[in-house]
Amino acid sequence: MAKTKEITAEEKLRALYDLQIIDRRIDDIRNLRGELPLEVRDLEDEISGLQIRLEKLSKEHKELDAEVKVKKASIKDAQELMSKYQEQQNNVRNNREFDAIAKEIEFQELGIQLSTKQIKDFDSKIAHKKELTTSIEPKLTERNSHLEYKQSELAGIMSETEKEEAVLLTKSEELGTFIEERLLAAYKRIRNKVQNGLAVVSIERGASAGSYFVIPPQRQMEIAQRKKIVTDEHSGRILVDPELAKQEEEKMAQLLAKLV
Repeated sequence: MAKTKEITAEEKLRALYDLQIIDRRIDDIRNLRGELPLEVRDLEDEISGLQIRLEKLSKEHKELDAEVKVKKASIKDAQELMSKYQEQQNNVRNNREFDAIAKEIEFQELGIQLSTKQIKDFDSKIAHKKELTTSIEPKLTERNSHLEYKQSELAGIMSETEKEEAVLLTKSEELGTFIEERLLAAYKRIRNKVQNGLAVVSIERGASAGSYFVIPPQRQMEIAQRKKIVTDEHSGRILVDPELAKQEEEKMAQLLAKLV
């Protein structure tokens, strides 16, 4: 039975650096989109809120119009009754009948006064609803225009990068299968922890890339020998020597050119 070949530390480092190159490109694509997806979502939510507000105002406006019609009809009915009662007063036979009719006329007058006051209140509310509607409609138009622009901008970026991102994600998953679970988990943990998402970096000018902490010469020699996984004691990043990094960058550049 053939013995499974043991993966060397150097092969692990190369696989990790290759994975980092792919994931770095995915990060670049997503950074290119930036905050656009969030901006589009926020605009959509704001527009939805404005539309709901307008619908509510329109409904309230119609309800107030209906109330005004009811009160105007009530005033008309009261006025007709008053005319009827006034005619009856001319034909009364005694003071008691006259006083009774006078009370009915007074009651209708009070009803007309109340309805007139309510109509005035309704008209004031209607005017306020119209003002609010007038202030919201231009804002809604402006937001819709802005949304169309942002959606177009996002669609343009997506059309340019969506296919590439899908290919890169597949390649990232594929590379991940060649790395032992413990090491892959450490790589992902470091990526999530550091701000720029770089979990594997090369040595530049005696320090790990992006850091000002100088790595001792003896430590640099260990890294160059590629016989074990070495991490930066300050950031926790996995370190590789510049030559390995250069080789993998060139190799992956050719691979990516074919893939995308």
